[in-house]
Amino acid sequence: MSASDLPDELWARILELGAASSALGFRDLCCLAIASRRLRRLSLHASLWSELLSRDFPFQSQSQPSSSSPSSSQQQQQLDPKSLYKTKFERHKARMAEARRRAVYDAEGRVLACRKRLTELEESVRAEGDRMKAAAQELDNLERVRRASVALNVWQPQVVHGRQKQLVQQCTVPVDSRLGDLNMELKVCKQQIATYKNAYNKEKQKLNEYEEALRRAKYHPIHNSSHTSPTINEPQAKRKRMK
Repeated sequence: MSASDLPDELWARILELGAASSALGFRDLCCLAIASRRLRRLSLHASLWSELLSRDFPFQSQSQPSSSSPSSSQQQQQLDPKSLYKTKFERHKARMAEARRRAVYDAEGRVLACRKRLTELEESVRAEGDRMKAAAQELDNLERVRRASVALNVWQPQVVHGRQKQLVQQCTVPVDSRLGDLNMELKVCKQQIATYKNAYNKEKQKLNEYEEALRRAKYHPIHNSSHTSPTINEPQAKRKRMK
């Protein structure tokens, strides 16, 4: 006895049990509808789509006929469970697409904000580096002035003595106190650069996570597979051209 010998009542009962046990979904019914005329007729039963409607959209109230007197075809379409399911599914699909777009926009906003923060940190590190270079250069000049002031107390040739004296006279700030300030400034710059670099590394890690989240939000199995399909069929096309 083959499956085609089963009566319609048994097939209808099988489909009802499948819909009630969540083993049969709307995609399965659509696939059955294109398998044969008999299964198409059985898959259009209102009880099946009513079961799917109450199962897949339990919190959405079914639309009721309006108080005005519409035509009989409009009333039938409004009360048809399959039409109701299709309408609710299209609305749900639109809401999911809108939620997906919002998720993509949010992920793109986080990525842009993170990149902006990285740019600001890079500029801060660059500014602190320039400040540290200037402090180091001034510290080197003051060290030469300090050595020159010490060398003035020792006998030297007149030419060397004159140069060192001129170097000391050109310095208008107290050397010892300024040296302490510059050493402290160098330490602060190094600490600040280390802080910026630490924040940069953490922000870079966040950027990688946000970019991965953006790729997941943009991923669509159908669209992505359609982009890769030409490369898969390319060798077959080449073989056909060679033949």
